[in-house]
Amino acid sequence: MALRQASDFAQLSTEIKQAGLLARRRGYYFTRIGVNLVVYAAAWVAFALLGDSWWQLAVAVVLAVMSTQLAFIGHDAGHKQIFASKKWNEITGYAHSGLVGVSYEWWVGKHSRHHANPNHEDEDPDVDISVLAFTQRQGAAKRGPLRWIASHQAVLFFPLLLLEGFALHWHSIRYSGRERTVMIANVVVYLAVVFWVLSPVYAIAFVLVHQALWGFYMGCSFAPNHKGMPVLSAGHSLDFLRKQVLTSRNIRGGWFVDILLGGLNYQIEHHLFPSMPRPNLKHAQAIVHKFCEQHGISYAQCGLFRSYGFVLQHLHEVAQPMRKAAA
Repeated sequence: MALRQASDFAQLSTEIKQAGLLARRRGYYFTRIGVNLVVYAAAWVAFALLGDSWWQLAVAVVLAVMSTQLAFIGHDAGHKQIFASKKWNEITGYAHSGLVGVSYEWWVGKHSRHHANPNHEDEDPDVDISVLAFTQRQGAAKRGPLRWIASHQAVLFFPLLLLEGFALHWHSIRYSGRERTVMIANVVVYLAVVFWVLSPVYAIAFVLVHQALWGFYMGCSFAPNHKGMPVLSAGHSLDFLRKQVLTSRNIRGGWFVDILLGGLNYQIEHHLFPSMPRPNLKHAQAIVHKFCEQHGISYAQCGLFRSYGFVLQHLHEVAQPMRKAAA
């Protein structure tokens, strides 16, 4: 049985390679990176020209969107999707991490553990979040204020995402190692520029809008991918193919969702072939979906808003025993 399951992924890999879907797409990435940097730079030029004005909040919204789009490129570089060379992927990743203020080294290590064991309650760092519980065992271990938050996590989930950007900066400084100087410099230069151009009230409003919306966008981009899907524990017998497919969810929506979620909407294909360039994922989707149907493997996909419904439903069900205990 194990040998047959292992051969399933080998067969799928052969189909993907024969379709040429692992080939680099440098033209796409050069265009995407160029557009991102131009829009990002233009937003900062607008910031400098507008001066002390409430219109700066519109600039903060644009910067929140573009910071996430830059982070998507860093994600792709971390998976070696952009260049065949490890060196150039790392240069791209470190450059984008410096602009966004998220440690490339810390994130790659954390994200690699996630890919190795997605939705595993003991080994996936993405389901080890202090203020949330993804299993009833995690919920039972919560104490004090964290238990109260987790018991109301379905209601608090989206408000908590507004803090995600601040948390990413903090974790990047705390765990970044040799990047720490760059991460601290990012925060210092950012705050210095904002408070130099804007008066204190406008500056604080700008920072809050920019960082809160960036964190919210980031959280909303990653949350639909695995939350509400089966959570694995020690001793599971799933092979690589089934482990990746059964714990992942794709999001329908066409070209707009492709851009909005940075290709993460093809989460199943991304987890099966992490180094596949982003624009190839939609072509791989048809092959993978058909293969899963032929082999009786459940393949989850739904619309964007329905995916958030699944996330909230799962969080609500996990928190129910905590709420009953507190009643």
